[in-house]
Amino acid sequence: MRAKGLTKETLMLYSMADRGFAKFAAGDAIRIAQRIKEGDKERIQYFEGDVIAIHRNGMGSTFTVRRIASNGVAVERIFPFNSPKIEGIEFVHKGDVRRAKLYYMRSRIGKAARVKELVLKHKVQEKNTAAA
Repeated sequence: MRAKGLTKETLMLYSMADRGFAKFAAGDAIRIAQRIKEGDKERIQYFEGDVIAIHRNGMGSTFTVRRIASNGVAVERIFPFNSPKIEGIEFVHKGDVRRAKLYYMRSRIGKAARVKELVLKHKVQEKNTAAA
């Protein structure tokens, strides 16, 4: 049996469907601008790292970002896609990976913990021919 009206959840899905953030996938490097409230002040805090997982679950969709902080300590944060505290997501560069979940990166140390950058040769050639 099909519902005749829109439910509260579907209305929220339509209203929050596209917030205009950059499209990204697992392995990509992104920079997240998050609004932080400290006392009575608000500021924007940036968190930059590699996306190691995306969990698609409608309004509850999340993505996990991992970065190597000072002294080689890894920091992982899970961000909800539809959080009102996220001001923006900026795409840094595309990663060359073959998996949807990069949990194996947790056990890597040093240079092995890096994601190889995907070089898009096709787009570079298009730009060169357009400029000529």
